[in-house]
Amino acid sequence: MVNARVYAAMARPLVGHLDPYFLEILEQVQQDLRTVFGTANPVTLPISGTGSAGMETCFANLVEDGDEVVVVAAGVFGTRMCEVATRLGARVEKVDVEWGRIVEPADVEAAIGRCRKPRIVAVVHAETSTGAWQPLRELSRIAHEADALFLVDCVTSLGGCHVGIDELAIDAAYSGTQKCLSCPPGLSPVTMSARALEVVRNRKTKPRSWYFDLGLIGAYFGSQRLYHHTAPISMVYALAEALTVVLEEGLEHRYRRHERNHHALLAGLAALGVQAAAQEGHRLWMLNSVHVPEGIDEAALRRRLLLDHGIEIGAGLGPMAGKVWRIGLMGESSRPANVRRVLLALESELRREGRRPPAGEAIAAADRVYAERD
Repeated sequence: MVNARVYAAMARPLVGHLDPYFLEILEQVQQDLRTVFGTANPVTLPISGTGSAGMETCFANLVEDGDEVVVVAAGVFGTRMCEVATRLGARVEKVDVEWGRIVEPADVEAAIGRCRKPRIVAVVHAETSTGAWQPLRELSRIAHEADALFLVDCVTSLGGCHVGIDELAIDAAYSGTQKCLSCPPGLSPVTMSARALEVVRNRKTKPRSWYFDLGLIGAYFGSQRLYHHTAPISMVYALAEALTVVLEEGLEHRYRRHERNHHALLAGLAALGVQAAAQEGHRLWMLNSVHVPEGIDEAALRRRLLLDHGIEIGAGLGPMAGKVWRIGLMGESSRPANVRRVLLALESELRREGRRPPAGEAIAAADRVYAERD
């Protein structure tokens, strides 16, 4: 869901991408992104493209042929990191993790030990495909002890939980606008530390991607304002307003809202006999992965939720396909009304499947969580 103010911002008149009015908005967007990322990095900017564009930007600028890259692959997007890094000429040391669980630090250390000198240790903070998030502090320590850059995918986490780029010494990170920032898809916020930029400056070869070359893009975002490509004006308007909405609410309040609605949803689902799928203690607040009850045609039930109730939830991916539902509670969508609505709809559909959940207990369980956390 997108705030009405963001939709209204997109309807503002277009101006040129070098118009002083637009450049002023762009500078404010960069400053607000620093606040949300938790960083003072000067190179913090919205890349034109979705979250995967941010992924490719980071790898394209930091990796050269033959560089060793350690990637934690705990879901779809960790696996995508491996693919992107490989296509850019890296030698990837993949750390396979059971989907829905967190990586063991010792496994990352072992992967680093199989390298001569890794350039990057990369991980997805909040894995949308599994509903689990990876603890970052220990991984950051391990990466830096190996003199590697620490690269983090924050697509689903930014704006929904604490990220802390500078606090956790994250060297490069990227996100997307369409998750917890509650903005339409089309921009990918990226931030890079001074340490990462030193690697970019000292490259022996040009980045393989012209479009995502930060040396070229930075000349537009910097004081020179040199033309690189035409910025998506309306999307920048939208992101500017979305970030204003986020900061007006306050980051800590926003994080607590996501956490509260997550716990209320899981309590209500448990009353319906639906259990969480991701590892306990590491479950995302913004993407709730739950086991499909045995004997349920999960695709048919999801289709009825969409057509009869106007509710869309995600199917499982990869090894979780057909086994889990992924229920998003991100940004504007993370509201008690939506929690109650999905619980009522699921209770109705489970009854239609011949199940007999206690009438009203799902809502009562969710309301108990809200009462405890008020």
